Amino acid sequence: MKYFRNCRTAEELKKDYRKLAMKLHPDIVGGDGEAFKEMQAEFEKLWERLKDIHQTAEGKTYTAKQETTETPKEFIHIINVLITLVGVEVEICGKWIWVSGDTKPHRETLKQLKFKWAHKKQAWYYHAEPYRKKSHVDFTLDEIRDMFGSKRYDQKQEEEKKLKAVI
Repeated sequence: MKYFRNCRTAEELKKDYRKLAMKLHPDIVGGDGEAFKEMQAEFEKLWERLKDIHQTAEGKTYTAKQETTETPKEFIHIINVLITLVGVEVEICGKWIWVSGDTKPHRETLKQLKFKWAHKKQAWYYHAEPYRKKSHVDFTLDEIRDMFGSKRYDQKQEEEKKLKAVI
């Protein structure tokens, strides 16, 4: 594997995809269209192997009881759109994608991507499978991060890194 060397779970694979998309996407300064396509193909191949292997916040891996219906193309499309949104923070927590920050200008785009608004958390979320809440406990976003782990991507930080790399 050229791009995804140390991915053992679906979450690690998604996190690495997001990071690589920010570097290689052809619409971003310094992006490389051929490398981006190659990276996407590698992601799709690995996704089939890792899609049901997940990781807890403590680092333990487990295989999901129910097979995921999410396809690699769905995730690729969502991330490719999200990396173009200015002022948002994207966070991957387990099987969920959370978007916060200045989301108001991007409200319609997020709705088209099938994100839902979580009023109590003041953030948008995406989950591929139909979600049915199993308990009456309402977790905060911090509690969700503690349970499933989290990787955040702030658009401003990514842009600053790219500018520094160019200079």
